[in-house]
Amino acid sequence: MKRENFLELVRFCFVGGLSLIVDCTILFTLTEFFGVHYLYSAGISFTASVIFNYWLCVVYVFKGARRQTPKQAAIFIGSSVVGLGLNQVCMWFFVEIIFLHYLIAKLAATVVVTLWNYFAKRKAVKG
Repeated sequence: MKRENFLELVRFCFVGGLSLIVDCTILFTLTEFFGVHYLYSAGISFTASVIFNYWLCVVYVFKGARRQTPKQAAIFIGSSVVGLGLNQVCMWFFVEIIFLHYLIAKLAATVVVTLWNYFAKRKAVKG
């Protein structure tokens, strides 16, 4: 792996960690303090974290990606919609079938979605 690709991956993981904090904080707040069902909270929190993640990917993770074409934005949004679907299916599966607490389920879902996101978003912002 080239040094720049390795550094890009490190930056991606760092931004992903920040995005996970945003995601879990919103998920927890909506579910515990506002009584929103965990699947609705998960959808809202995921969407908010995707917006946050997109911004950081463009300005920090993928160097030289500041000028986005409509096609790149569409790919990024499309990959995020798929990520949201994966997140929701994983959340439901881990909570309803495996009987994990929703926050533990969120961590498990994050592993699955992160693999998808890295490759899809890298393609979206780098072209």
